[in-house]
Amino acid sequence: MRIAILGFGKEGKSVLRFLKRTPRYKNAEIDILDKKQGKTYLGHLDAYDLIIKSPGVPFSLPEVAKAYANGTMFTSATALFFDHAKGLLIGVTGTKGKGTTSTLLYRILKQCKKDAYIAGNIGIPMLDVLPKLYNTSIAILELSSFQLHHLLFSPRIAVVLDIFPDHLDAHESFEEYLEAKGGIVAHQKEQDVVFYFSDNTYATDLAKQSHGKHIDIRPEAFTLFSVKDLQMRGMHNFRNAVMAASVALYLDCDPAIIKRVVQRFVGNPLRLQKVRDLDGILFYNDSASTNPISTAAAIQAFETPTILIAGGRDKGFPYDALKRVARWPALQHVVLVGENTSLLKKAFKGEEITEVHELEKAVRTAFRYVMKRRKKGELWNIVFSPGAASFDMFKNYKERGKKFNEIVKSLKI
Repeated sequence: MRIAILGFGKEGKSVLRFLKRTPRYKNAEIDILDKKQGKTYLGHLDAYDLIIKSPGVPFSLPEVAKAYANGTMFTSATALFFDHAKGLLIGVTGTKGKGTTSTLLYRILKQCKKDAYIAGNIGIPMLDVLPKLYNTSIAILELSSFQLHHLLFSPRIAVVLDIFPDHLDAHESFEEYLEAKGGIVAHQKEQDVVFYFSDNTYATDLAKQSHGKHIDIRPEAFTLFSVKDLQMRGMHNFRNAVMAASVALYLDCDPAIIKRVVQRFVGNPLRLQKVRDLDGILFYNDSASTNPISTAAAIQAFETPTILIAGGRDKGFPYDALKRVARWPALQHVVLVGENTSLLKKAFKGEEITEVHELEKAVRTAFRYVMKRRKKGELWNIVFSPGAASFDMFKNYKERGKKFNEIVKSLKI
C-alpha cells in the first residue's frame, strides 16, 4: 500500500507518527509530499492508494482536484481521528470564537472531574491525543472549515457558533465555505445533538442538516452569569461563554463550578488579550482577528476612549460591519497599516485616520495620539484588531501578535 502525506507541517508530522505506531499501516510505503520540495511535488498523486491531505492544502488545487475526480482516495488527520477515537467527541466550529469556546469548555469539564482533552485547529494535533482516550473520555475538537471539508464523520455533540463570510481567499465561494462547515452535522444520527445560535441565520441553516436533537442557544435568555461577570471583553465573548456553559450543563456539570470557571477565564492569547496597562493606557492584542466582523466586535467591546490599529492583506470580504461601527462613541482615532488600507479608509470614511507603513510606526502613532489627547485620570485603550490576514508582513497571526507585544513592552512614558 502506497500512502502519501500531503503537507508536512505540524499536522503532517502527527500523521506520520500515527501511521508508524498503528499496526494497520506497518507494511505501508509512506511518502512525504510538501511544497518545500518544489513545484513538482503534486505531479504524481495518482500513484498512491491513499493520500492523507493536510487542511492547508486546498482541494481546489488543479492537481488535487484532478486526482480526486479520477478516484484517488483522499482522507485527513481529522477523518483518521474520528475513525479511531474512543469516548465522546465534541466538535466546535464557527467563523470566530472556536478557540475561546473550546478552551473554556475544556477547562469547565476538567474542573467537573471529567476525563477531558482538547485538540484540533487549536494547535494540538488530534492524532497525538488518540493514545490517551478511553470510552469514558471526552475530546473537544476545534474544527475549521478545511478540517470539515469532505469529512465523512460528525461528532456526537456538534457546536455551531456564529457564521459569517471568511476564508474567501481559500474557498471557491461562500457557498462552498458553508458546505464545508456542514460536515460537522451532516453525518449525525438521531441520538446525537447540535447546539447552535438561533439568531444567526447561517448557523441555524447548518443545524437543520443534523438528524440529531437541536438545541438553540439564546444568550439574551441565559441567567447563570452575565456579561459583567466575565474578565473577557465584548458581547461576542459573552456569547462564546454562554455556549460553553450550555454544553457543560448538558453534560451534567455543576452550575456553581461552571460559573466560577467562566468568571476566572481571561481568554486565549491574541484574542482581545490585554497585554499591558501603561499608567492607564491599556493595550489589547486581537491579532487573531482576520476579518472585519471580528474587528467590529472588538470596537464595540469598549466604552472608554479607544484607538484602533487595523489592516493587513484583504481576503475578499465586504467591509459593511466596519461601516456600521465607524461612529461607535468610544472610537477616537484609527491607525491603518497594511495592504488593504484603501478599503479600510472607505469603511471608516469621516473618521480621523492616520496611515503608516509598518506596525511599530502604527503602535507609536497611536501611543502619541493618546498622550496628546488624554486628560488626567482617564483610561484609554489602544486596540490592535487587524480585521485582515497577516501575510502582507508576517508569516501568520501569531507572529504578528508577538511583534505587537514586543513593541508595546518597549514603550515608555
